[in-house]
Amino acid sequence: MKQKIFRIIRTYILAVLIIPLIGISCNEDEILEETPLDFLAPKNAYSSVAGARQGISGLHAYARNYLFKDAASQECFAWRRGVSTDIAYHGEDPASTKFPCDFVSFFTSTNYVSRDSWTRNYKLIQNANVLIAAIEESDPEIWESEDQMNAYKAEAMFFRAYAYRELVSCFGSVPIVTEVISAPKTDFIRNSVSEVYATMESDLSYGTTHLPVRGEEEDPGRITQGAAWHFLAEAYVAQGKNQEAVEACTHVIDDYGYAIMTERFGSTVDVFGSGDVYLDLHAYGNHNLDANTEAIWVDQYEPLVEGGSNNLGERGFGCAYFRMGNTPDGYQAFLGEYYNGKYTGYSDTLGRPVAWIRPTYHAANAIWKSDWDNDYRNAKHMIKRKFYWDNPASAYYGQAVDFSLYPADAGRDPIKDTCQYIFPYFMKFADPCNHFTSPDRSGGGYNHKDQYALRLAETYLLRAEAYINLGQTGKAADDINVIRERSNATPITADEATIDYMLDERIRELWGEEQRQITLRRTGKLIERILKYNNNPKFPGLNAKDYHVLLPIPQTQIDLNIDAEFEQNPGY
Repeated sequence: MKQKIFRIIRTYILAVLIIPLIGISCNEDEILEETPLDFLAPKNAYSSVAGARQGISGLHAYARNYLFKDAASQECFAWRRGVSTDIAYHGEDPASTKFPCDFVSFFTSTNYVSRDSWTRNYKLIQNANVLIAAIEESDPEIWESEDQMNAYKAEAMFFRAYAYRELVSCFGSVPIVTEVISAPKTDFIRNSVSEVYATMESDLSYGTTHLPVRGEEEDPGRITQGAAWHFLAEAYVAQGKNQEAVEACTHVIDDYGYAIMTERFGSTVDVFGSGDVYLDLHAYGNHNLDANTEAIWVDQYEPLVEGGSNNLGERGFGCAYFRMGNTPDGYQAFLGEYYNGKYTGYSDTLGRPVAWIRPTYHAANAIWKSDWDNDYRNAKHMIKRKFYWDNPASAYYGQAVDFSLYPADAGRDPIKDTCQYIFPYFMKFADPCNHFTSPDRSGGGYNHKDQYALRLAETYLLRAEAYINLGQTGKAADDINVIRERSNATPITADEATIDYMLDERIRELWGEEQRQITLRRTGKLIERILKYNNNPKFPGLNAKDYHVLLPIPQTQIDLNIDAEFEQNPGY
């Protein structure tokens, strides 16, 4: 059952706690001989399958939280979800110094986003290494079979490779750590990019044969062979191994029973009066259904269950409509829901967003022009563009918000009006009228929908990318058209199948789902497309320079590495 993984995800802290415990420095001989009886250490924490399962749950929780949950680090959540690329900029304050709005002043060696990417991924690697070592040293008798033991090891190795995926993309050459670090280390060296990818290939290849196949995983959300093949394919493409990437993607597409969803399914509520299969894909409760053959890896959220957590979809992706003030005739613009004898100011349909991630003109408008009225992904229930004043006292009650109706002396701030208060809202991250907590704030910006970390549509688009690189544009067009035809969009020809077209199709299909900056670095398009498409009104193109293709190495890493030279990336 799904809730099993939630009941043990709360114990993910176990894996985190092990690191400082094994790093304590006293009498090494005594520590080496000590038998842990009343404290947690790898030797006893993972001495049973249940303990190892807790460790696996810890890896899931850690990855889940930095992908979709990081309320303590708004800018890091937004950055991983696409802000400051070609698809989005920071809407709440386009000139913010907290978010990446001006790359030159923002990205320094002491910058929090860079440090977060570095430290979080190395913590995930350390946690994975601890679990791998414990599994390798465990008593074989605790396992139901050797296959089970290998599957657990493969899942930990998957997360290690997944952490290196972000590290090698963001920083280039980085230290490879495949053993548990149990004492202070001050002589790290930067391994080459090719060495990092070789490590990832080894870890992911192990998963392609030792992870369970689709449908045989112990819990929903657990990693299966399909996910390993996909990220192996991505590593291949990043290295120019495009034929190997095609073959790896084909394993995912052909071998495990995955299929693009083309018919409506699940128990979707059509809140806006219309719906389609793309809405069903992103509706509450549908991500983990057996009928959903498109899901490959789903991050799990569950309301009111210990360890279930919530996600920041509404808070991050929506516009802060409730902050816009008054109607043109001076009444409160949005009354919202009536709760406990008063109006809250928040709509249960929209939640409580704060505009961290505002779509660019390219993402919200330009890419849809050829199929504006027929592409399901641009339907009114998927991208909400019209918002309505809801105060009956106003003469404008029920009318669509239109800032041109305000008198010239109203003192409106056009940047706040269009960047923070009202802009196209990608509703796949919202959960309209389905908030389980904070009813006085319509969920407070949080909801409990599961989120895709990977679905088959992305695998098709990755294979299309590899085909384009191979010059096989007809096959690339075929793969892109699988996605377009599902969404009722016009098929493309081989001549239209270019890297830039594929990147635009990824926006249409995967806006906010993929780690966009990783995709753009892999295709060599990061700086080019930021300069071309990021229309931040304060910093058009975000002042991006060629050297921003990589992030700066955190200064703390350089300063603490006193026994070996640790070079900074160029430009910093």
